[in-house]
Parts: sequence; C-alpha cells; structure tokens
Amino acid sequence: MSGGIAVAGTIAVDEIKVVERYPDKTELTTISDIKRSLGGAVANCSLALSKIDATLPIETLCILGEDEKGQYIYNHLKQHKNIDVSKINFKNTTPFTDVIQDKNDKTRTFYHFKGNASLFNEHTIDFTKLNSKILHVAYLLLLDGLDQTDDQYGTKMALLLKKAQDHGVKTSIDIVSENQERYQKIVPPSLKYTNYCVINEYEAGKTAGIPLRNSKGDLLAANIKDVLKSLKSFGVKDWVIIHAPEGSFGFDGKDYYSLPSVKIHKDQIKGTVGAGDAYVAGVLYGAYLKFSIYEAMKLGTITAATSLCEEDSNSGILNFDCLMQEYQRYPKHEEIKI
Repeated sequence: MSGGIAVAGTIAVDEIKVVERYPDKTELTTISDIKRSLGGAVANCSLALSKIDATLPIETLCILGEDEKGQYIYNHLKQHKNIDVSKINFKNTTPFTDVIQDKNDKTRTFYHFKGNASLFNEHTIDFTKLNSKILHVAYLLLLDGLDQTDDQYGTKMALLLKKAQDHGVKTSIDIVSENQERYQKIVPPSLKYTNYCVINEYEAGKTAGIPLRNSKGDLLAANIKDVLKSLKSFGVKDWVIIHAPEGSFGFDGKDYYSLPSVKIHKDQIKGTVGAGDAYVAGVLYGAYLKFSIYEAMKLGTITAATSLCEEDSNSGILNFDCLMQEYQRYPKHEEIKI
C-alpha cells in the first residue's frame, strides 16, 4: 500500500459511561450504560477513513502502552486490512479517556489520562519510511512532546510538520478543546507548516483571539471571516476550515465558504464522541481526491452527521458513495451568511 493518508499523535481507549444526567460537584448520578471503544485522533480518523474507503491506504503513527488497553487498540486496528499498524510503537502506559455522556442532551465530558502521550515527539516519525501523501497530526495542546518550544520553529510540532513538507507530504492539524489560554502561544507556529487546518469554532476563536460565541452561546457569524483570515495569515498553505453544529466555514486564500449542517432529528443522535474527527476524516478524504474545499466540506459534514447515529466514533459512518447519497437526502439548516 502506498500514497494514502497517515494519522499521527493522540490515541486512547474511550471508557464511555452514559449517565442519567451530569451531576454538580458532590452530587451522585446513576450510570445507565458502560461501553468501551477506541478514541483519539489516530483511532477515530483512521477508522472513519477506513469506513469511507476500504481500499484507501492508511498509516497509523502512534505509541501504545505495554498493557491490556494497548493490546485492545492494536487488535482492533489490525482487523482492518487497509490500516497499516506496522509503525506503532509500544512503551509504558496507554492513554485513556473516561467519557461521561448525558443521556438526555447527548453532551459529553472528558476526563483524560495522558499516559505515554508525552513520548510522541519530533523524532517519532521516520519520514523515509512514510508512504502517505497526507499526514494528519492531532491533537495540539495534548501532545506534550510536540507542544514544547523549539528555538528555530517555535514548537516541536512545527518542526515535525516542516519535516513532513520537506519530504513532499501535505500536512493537516487538529487541536483539542481545553479551557486554558495556551492557544495563541502553541498553535500559530504549526500553522506556518500546515496545509489543512480543520478545527472547531471554539479552537479557532481561541487561536485567533477573536470570539466566535457570545456569553449566551450564540454563534457570532460576523466574526467568522476575520477568524478564517487570521488563521490563514499564520501561514496555512491551502485550507482553513471551521466546523460548528450550525455549519462549517472555509477559506482557501481567495474565497470564503459557508455550508449549513444537515438536519438530524434528536432521536437519531446516539452519541457525539468523535464527531469532530469524523468531520476531519471526510475533509481529508476530499483533499486526497483533490476535491474543492467546498466539496470536501460537504463530505466532512455528512461524515460527521452519520457518526452521530451510533454511540462510538465510527460505527455509523458509511462508505463514500452512500455518504454522498445521504448528503443529498438529508434536509439542511439555513445557510449562515458570513
């Protein structure tokens, strides 16, 4: 297999616990269901891409622990014939996330144990052995080894992405949503060596220093162009895409795009874990097929939408032809003018 998409960085086991309602501090709530699935960008994006195209060569680049959780992830990934697990390293303890999902509103809260994630650094990937056309690395702000400062490039993540581009590989990044003020320090250096920046509205606003939601949680549509332009100005080579529940918004350096989300009845939504990664996977597959940014956003939109129909991150995702049919079938929300 050669010439596909590589996914690198964060991988974990998701221990999903569905609760009757999310409690306040010191309160008790009842767990109604417990499930386990793969989590993190490497697992979520790789499996989503495999569902979209079972013939697409996918390389997984990550570090698993020498433990039961690491073996669980490895065994699951290697079941997919087009996912290459040969470059996975095994060290220390596998990261895991307790995903607490509210049964009523489907929102989820994450408690993450980083484990060996800090061991993933700028030396982990051997680019002389990489066969892919696109490398997706995630998540910034969660990979301690790559978030470190680099004297020449700003961060070790920026150095890693520069190495990839020097080897003729296009790069993609995603960010974790966290309630800290590190975005403007850690993210911009990487954008200079990024081809595809595909992030949500919270991460985009934090990185640009321009809010995209007000205190009531309403989307500030008037600020979207400024955020897109700001992110592109950091050096993103090809596409900047922001996805939100209301829709997604793109900028290719020339034109701005607004695409509404599809309408899904709340009874169809079984979980939202990994929906952002599903969106990214759809966009990356569009980039791989040399789609326009707008067509890639459509694929990202419907990939994310179908992922909501199951509790884990990828079981609901369909193959490419079916996804395109579903996109045409689903009604759409009103387009947001930007």
